[in-house]
Amino acid sequence: MNQDNPKEIVSTRVVNFPREKVFQAWTDPDQLKNWWGPKGFKNTFEVFDQRPGGEWKFTMHGPDGTDYPNRSVFQEIVKPEKIVFDHLSGPIFKVTTTFESMGEKTKLVFRMLFETAEECEQIKVYAVDGNEQNFDRLEELLAKV
Repeated sequence: MNQDNPKEIVSTRVVNFPREKVFQAWTDPDQLKNWWGPKGFKNTFEVFDQRPGGEWKFTMHGPDGTDYPNRSVFQEIVKPEKIVFDHLSGPIFKVTTTFESMGEKTKLVFRMLFETAEECEQIKVYAVDGNEQNFDRLEELLAKV
């Protein structure tokens, strides 16, 4: 949770991989579908058009068999520095991910900005841990690539 903004969840991680490799894992759908989401989740991508105004439609399949349809629209892509998209399938929030080069490492900052502090408070119960699991899965994939 961001102490400065009660409508925002901020997750940060330094990963032991160069920025270009990390950015590619966020922009190559074949890599992204294999790590996106909390532990145990799988993904089916229907549309992945990563450009401003482009749509990202996919279904996250939970380990208990529950399907979670997702729809987002990309707002900004600055290779290899930043990805911004609006998550529109409820709850609604804006994601801004930045990639800061630290030599052979990369600092990832993943921001989720909600419309209200109340909504943010409700989502953070599972999103904070889910984001950490997401980063864990990203690091596992990067170690294999």
